[in-house]
Amino acid sequence: MEFDQIKELIKLLQGTTVGEFKYETTEMSLSIRTKDYQKVRTEVVSPAPMMPTMGAMPMAAPAAPVVAPQQEAAPAQEKSQDAGELKDNVNYLEIKSPMVGTFYRSSSPEKPPFVKVGDVIGPDDTVCLIEAMKLFNEVKSEVTGRVVKVLAEDASPVEYEQVLFLVEPLV
Repeated sequence: MEFDQIKELIKLLQGTTVGEFKYETTEMSLSIRTKDYQKVRTEVVSPAPMMPTMGAMPMAAPAAPVVAPQQEAAPAQEKSQDAGELKDNVNYLEIKSPMVGTFYRSSSPEKPPFVKVGDVIGPDDTVCLIEAMKLFNEVKSEVTGRVVKVLAEDASPVEYEQVLFLVEPLV
């Protein structure tokens, strides 16, 4: 993609309500966020509460959160409390789930996890996979630091904006 094409694309996006645009090829990756980006994310983050049933998963609205059954919600709450204890000690950076789906630490059960506690990660390092609607999506780090805690269990459902990893920033 030529520079003039990118400039033209930016001009086109400024006249719309699109908050974020991503374009990837084997040779390049382009991500453009407009001033409406935060407004779009805020609207998605505050949906109406849902009843905790698996059958209530809407197929047409993938951005809406799916509430797990009560027996699965309890361990997640315990982990959130553990994360809160860690946060009291140090200001950790969070890596959050960009979507609703199933969390996987590795690309297959036989392979080692992408990251483990103690690993140093940087921007664009793949930290996990999220499966959504039979598609596997790489979650890449946007921060540099050392992984302090993995908050999601392998092969477990995760919500949009759920904290997956705590990362200690490196100075």
